[in-house]
Formats: sequence, structure tokens, C-alpha cells
Amino acid sequence: MKTVMLGATGLRVHPLVYGTLPLGPLQAAVTPEEGGRLIRYALERGVNLLDTAEMYQTYPHIRAALDGYRGEVLIATKTHANTGELARAHVERALRELDRECLDLVHLHGARVADPFTDRAEVVAELVRMKEEGKIRHVGLSSHFISAIRKAAAHPEIEVIHPLINRTGMGIIDGSSEEMAAAIAESAAAGKGVYAMKALAGGNLISSARESIRFVLGLTGVHGIAMGMLSETEIDGNVALFETGVTETKLWEDLEGKRRKLRIMQAFCKGCGMCVPACTNDALQVVEGKAQVDEETCILCGYCGAACPEFIIRVV
Repeated sequence: MKTVMLGATGLRVHPLVYGTLPLGPLQAAVTPEEGGRLIRYALERGVNLLDTAEMYQTYPHIRAALDGYRGEVLIATKTHANTGELARAHVERALRELDRECLDLVHLHGARVADPFTDRAEVVAELVRMKEEGKIRHVGLSSHFISAIRKAAAHPEIEVIHPLINRTGMGIIDGSSEEMAAAIAESAAAGKGVYAMKALAGGNLISSARESIRFVLGLTGVHGIAMGMLSETEIDGNVALFETGVTETKLWEDLEGKRRKLRIMQAFCKGCGMCVPACTNDALQVVEGKAQVDEETCILCGYCGAACPEFIIRVV
């Protein structure tokens, strides 16, 4: 099994990180049993870091995967809280639902927060406090902002960063792919662990998946990539690519032929607009009383689905 050191954390991780977002109700909405089976399949093939978040609602899937499992598993979760009190509640819920005494990594989930160390200073302080209490091993930052990643590089309490990066720069809020890559290299040089997200731009680059994954893996300072996987075939293909660089042509041609999209059930949309500010990439607007998506801009993160009070937005 191939592993790499995650910055100065002391954690050794497989470079393929299991991103659990697609398993939950914001995207494919597979059952905890099915999601747990897929996660377990990946764990048995060497993957050892699972990426989740308060808003993903995939703790039951992880719990199912770990039932009876004896191998090493590291869990990274995220809190999108804007107060210390809510951040603590999120961490305590994760501990309870995952049946853990300590979480390996908790990120401040600030996709659209340009300066989390000012705007979410209370949250950072609370996460550090919970680390001192033994409830968190390492504190991290998840962001789509280059400016936030640069600030994290110099912040002594942030040990791991989870940045958005892909070869086209899609979804990066304040600059280019090249600029984000430079910020990532700076962070890694400062001893931060780095595992990337959105290497396929939420599926928009799936037709060139191999090229896009290799691009991110080849960037200076990137220790791993979180990938959402919904089948054994995807898991097998990614494990082989991440471990050996070898890809089975037919398998990857099939994977690269798939395309997902955001579905808004228009008949039930009330035009409240709650989804619009939740979109990290300004891909949504309300037109004539109904939410509409710009498919060329959408990165299929599913955050709009979490904001919709009618539960009518899904990535399918």
C-alpha cells in the first residue's frame, strides 16, 4: 500500500482520500448500508483517510463501513459554523455519531470565506480549544480562496489545508489554477499537510479524468486528493492510478464517458432564493420565480441542496 506523510502531522495517508459527499443526500443519496459497503471496499484496498463534513450527512455511511473493521482509519470532518458554540456542537455530534473519542482532523469549512482568521476567528479558537481537550488531533482549513490558503500557510494552528484545485481553475474564487498551485506549494513548504478537492471540477472535467487527476497529483506540495466514488469500478480505477500511475483503458474510457448534473425539481421550486448565496461558484439565479443553474459554471458541490428548504435540489 502506498502512503505519504501528511505534512508535519505525523499521519501517513494513502494519496487517494475517500470523499464521502456524493454518497449522502446532497448528491446520490445512497443508503448508509450501500455507502458503507463502498467505503469498506476502499478501505480494504488501502485507502485510509475518509473525508466528510457536518453538512454532508454521511456519518451513518462511515459508521456502517467501520462496523467490525480492524484496520487503521483516519477521519477528517468539517464544520461550517460561524460561532464557536456551533462549531463545538458540530464536533460533538461527529464524535457521537461516529462513535469516536477523538477526531483525526477537523477543518474550518470556509469555502466562501476569504479571511477565515478574521471572519471565523471564534471558530478557529474553539477548534484549538477542543484539540487541547483531546477531542481533535489536528486542525485544518477547507477553502476555495487562494487568499485563505496563503493565510493558512502562516497560521501556526492550522496543520492541514484542503484546497480547491484543478487544471482549469474552475471554482477558484479569487484567481487562477497557477496562483492556487503556488499557494499550495507555499503551504506545504511551511509544513502543512495538503489534500486537494475538486480535481475533476465536480465532474466537469470527467471526460479528461486521467489527465486532470495526474495534473493535481503532480503539483508541488499535494499529498493526496479527495475523490468521490460511487462504485467499485471507480475505486479500483483510482487506487491503481494513484498507486502505480497505470490505468486500464476500457475501464477509464467508461468512467470518462459519465456525466453528472444538478437537478432542480422545478415543479416544487418556490423561488425563495436560499440556494443562490449557498452556491460557491455563482452558478445559480432565480428567474421568473424559479431557481436555474448555469451548467457551464456549476461545480456540482451540492451545497445549494443543503440550503434548499424544500429539498428539491440534487446532484444526479
